[in-house]
Amino acid sequence: MPHTHYTTLISAANLAERISNAPGSVLVFDCSFDLANTGAGEQAYAAGHVPGAHYLHLDRDLSGAKTGTNGRHPLPDRVALVATLAAHGLDQNQQIVAYDAQGGAYAARLWWLLRWLGHDSAAVLDGGLQAWQAAGFALDAQAPAKAAGNFKAAAPLVATVDVQAVLRNLSTHDRVVIDARAADRYRGENETIDPVGGHIPGALNRFFRDNLTADGRFKPAHTLREDFSAVLNGKLPEQAILQCGSGVTACHNALAMEVAGLHGAALYSGSWSEWCSDPSRPVATGPNP
Repeated sequence: MPHTHYTTLISAANLAERISNAPGSVLVFDCSFDLANTGAGEQAYAAGHVPGAHYLHLDRDLSGAKTGTNGRHPLPDRVALVATLAAHGLDQNQQIVAYDAQGGAYAARLWWLLRWLGHDSAAVLDGGLQAWQAAGFALDAQAPAKAAGNFKAAAPLVATVDVQAVLRNLSTHDRVVIDARAADRYRGENETIDPVGGHIPGALNRFFRDNLTADGRFKPAHTLREDFSAVLNGKLPEQAILQCGSGVTACHNALAMEVAGLHGAALYSGSWSEWCSDPSRPVATGPNP
């Protein structure tokens, strides 16, 4: 009997069933992370994780080399990322489930990167580690053995735009730029991560945590569709450019839009941290227009 193919979200119960009945058919990655303490996620993983899960580190594994002008979390080299995933045992067409303990912010980055590598059998554990534990499932402190997989990249299933495209849009207004950061950082207040506060002129704010219910699960598809349709304001989803501080939580908005059935939004991976590295680029402050 063929296994269900998860491409956006998977529940804790469905993941537990898959691990129990067909463990070789699924590869689980813990992406837990803390921007303020970059070792915290790995330490939490060592203390207890979903049984069989491997750990991927945002800075080491899910980002590329920084130049000072390409943002805080540039996209990793595709070849290097493929090698990392294969070294953890990923096979072609194998189901991947990513999770974290931070509302899916870092798991969504892996989900998006897998789609960028042409791999659509990727889902985020809805509700993360908290949902797994709330459902009564056990944690394991043992790191799984690694066996090489045969994963190869294919054509990307997602779109990207570079800073030049975002600059052009300042005059053409062909696309809608959606900023996933918290409202205060979007307005240019309380900026503690990047050297400049504010946002890309014309960008609209959609805080990624507004995709979640109080228990940390994603809102229903129809609710997300209404929310993002209001932000799009008549623009097509493929006219959306998603950004945040460094191209990480923007992937959460990308996942929410996929759940909502709004396909084709592009990621500006350099995001605000790249944009504000060049003082010649304009900066806006204040609330959503």
